[in-house]
Amino acid sequence: MNRMFLIAQREYLENVRTKGFWIGILMMPLVLIMIALVPILVESTRSTQQYAVIDESGETLQAVDRAILRRDFGYLITNFAKGQEDHLPPFLATHFPELRALPDDLIENVIDIIFEGKVADDSYSKRLRHFFDLESVNIRKWWQNLTAEDKARFSRRMSTNDYVRISEENLDILNQMIRDGELFAYFVIGPNPVESNQGARYVSNNLTDRDLETWFRNQINLYVRDRKLTLSNIDDETAAWINEAFSFEGVKLDEDGSEEQVDETDIARQWAPVAFVYFLWVSILINTQMLITNTIEEKSNKLIEVLLSSVSPITLMGGKIVGIAATGLTLVFAWLLMALSFFVGLPLLIGIELPIDLSMVLADPSFLLSFLMYFLLGYLLYAALLVGLGSMCNNLKEAQNLILPVQLIQMVPILLMVPIGRDPNGTLAQTLSYIPPLTPFVMMNRAAGPPTTIEYVVTTLLLVISIVAAFWLAAKIFRVGILMTGKPPGFIEIAKLLRTPVVSQTPLR
Repeated sequence: MNRMFLIAQREYLENVRTKGFWIGILMMPLVLIMIALVPILVESTRSTQQYAVIDESGETLQAVDRAILRRDFGYLITNFAKGQEDHLPPFLATHFPELRALPDDLIENVIDIIFEGKVADDSYSKRLRHFFDLESVNIRKWWQNLTAEDKARFSRRMSTNDYVRISEENLDILNQMIRDGELFAYFVIGPNPVESNQGARYVSNNLTDRDLETWFRNQINLYVRDRKLTLSNIDDETAAWINEAFSFEGVKLDEDGSEEQVDETDIARQWAPVAFVYFLWVSILINTQMLITNTIEEKSNKLIEVLLSSVSPITLMGGKIVGIAATGLTLVFAWLLMALSFFVGLPLLIGIELPIDLSMVLADPSFLLSFLMYFLLGYLLYAALLVGLGSMCNNLKEAQNLILPVQLIQMVPILLMVPIGRDPNGTLAQTLSYIPPLTPFVMMNRAAGPPTTIEYVVTTLLLVISIVAAFWLAAKIFRVGILMTGKPPGFIEIAKLLRTPVVSQTPLR
């Protein structure tokens, strides 16, 4: 046993001293930064789509433009970009903090006061009511004359960030601009969109990006709905009641049966196991590949023969597995600390507030303990399977062909991450939990369910029994395969080798 730990210590020190090990550790913050920043960078580099509208009804486009103007002003209040206060006009800047502090149900009312001349009631402070009386016209004029570039400065959600309408209405010119790539698309609104879709067209040569069409169609639908309510002689109060959307309030039950409101952090926690499963899969894959690579390299340069002159094959195999396991745990702990630092320390350092408190999710003891336990158990299972097969190979090319079935099994959890995450206690998830090669990933995926205590106990026992069996089989293969030369045996020969008593096993040459 002492010799096995000496070999494990040697394996560990040899790995942590390599440049690849430290590059692997430092890759985690790079990956986290890429995950956080690449979507933002890609979105920011997306070019603004120009479009045109031919309105045969004579009134629809004007109504849509007013609605877009109102909605963008709502984004000014609710999604204001920090650090842009100096770009607000003085008459708005002094009252803007108070406007931003208003509850969501009053924001639409504020827009009506500014753009429709609605009178402010007692829902607002006396100071705000006085402000509306004096400055509504000035705010409306300032906002209507603001350029698209200036609006983009205030909020990324402004429609003008993504779509800009040109005033051209000549069909021949528009068609030519489409062909020349100068125009993304144009719309034709029929003579009476309230009555029917007759004459409505969307013209574009881009058949994959339908964001513009969806966005503008939604604006038309809102106008058509409001016009139908008006033509039906329905008063504003009744129309608002008809338009009011039905929704459910998310509620979860605590262990004592009491109800608790669901927030975004709860939803993030429900899906957090999916991220942990991917992390688990990467960790096990990296460490098992490291184990195979080290074994084959030492076999090819004859170092194995030197080691076997001092220790038994089983001691050597156990030491290599334990040493790589220690290396993997070091990587995992470093990655977890970096992930916590990224989602906790970085927002504090640069002064931003994340919409979801991911630190509470990442630091959840149930997730962390489950992850560490299933990392060790999963690594031991796959390490036993792969080190036995890898010991019979003389180079990585031979190993890739021999271990392909095991790698295919490793791909299954990745393909099932999302289905299991959606129904962690469903029949599929429960069934796959009892298949040992999949158990670590599936049970980790179900952690937010969570599984019952009996399921944890039974699946863990099955996994431990499978690990013991895998080590027994790997030991029979390793003691012969580690000194084997020439072409590696096929699966039929491996099966015969497993049936051969240990005392009669001799290396094949």
